[in-house]
Amino acid sequence: MNQLRIAVLNAAHRDENTTRNFRRELDGSLSEFDATSGEVPDNFDYDAAVVTGSRSSVYWDEEWMQATKTWVGEAIDRDIPFLGICWGHQLLADVLGGTVEDMGAYEVGYSEIERLGESRLFAGVDGAFTAFTSHSDEVTELPPGADPLAENHYSNHGFRKDRVFGVQFHPEYDTKTARELVHRKDLSDDRLQSILEEITDENYQRACEAKLVFDNFLEFAREVNAVDVSAEASSDASASLGCSD
Repeated sequence: MNQLRIAVLNAAHRDENTTRNFRRELDGSLSEFDATSGEVPDNFDYDAAVVTGSRSSVYWDEEWMQATKTWVGEAIDRDIPFLGICWGHQLLADVLGGTVEDMGAYEVGYSEIERLGESRLFAGVDGAFTAFTSHSDEVTELPPGADPLAENHYSNHGFRKDRVFGVQFHPEYDTKTARELVHRKDLSDDRLQSILEEITDENYQRACEAKLVFDNFLEFAREVNAVDVSAEASSDASASLGCSD
């Protein structure tokens, strides 16, 4: 099939690293929208959608965020496959009826995460894997009917509900993004130095395994869209022949 048409809702407050990272990791025809400026797609003509990380909290009362949630909710109702990263993971959980709260700690740096059983999103990823993390909020209650996919001692790190997937970690981060992020944070000198020492090419290579979530999500979206197109063609053919149940 042709390249997937992917809507990227960028909530990173115009951080140029986010655009670069997602364009590198997502193999498709991308349409990017600056969610923090209140920009969302004006239609739902997409094969998949991705929601990025953000410096904001999902539970803040901000006008741009409500516009994003409204579009996301309708897109989910239209069965568009979704992938949320970090804040995007939390936003999808919130829209689907889950709970997001301040976790009273800040997880940042390369973390060890455990898969919970088998899942399409984590195909090919080890049972325990490394990924870069940066968050102080967490999904404390998954949406009704959602399946947990990954976790560590900080929080849930992945879930699925129907065609919606979320991961709390950042599989898209490169070392430049990681270094710039920790320099922006209000960290003690000791913790800042400790985290910077973790951001090495070796740790980055270890974390590259987690990038498989992008490939797995896109393959899922291709299969879903192939089935939907086939079903639509069959329905159109039946209608043209005057078929009925």
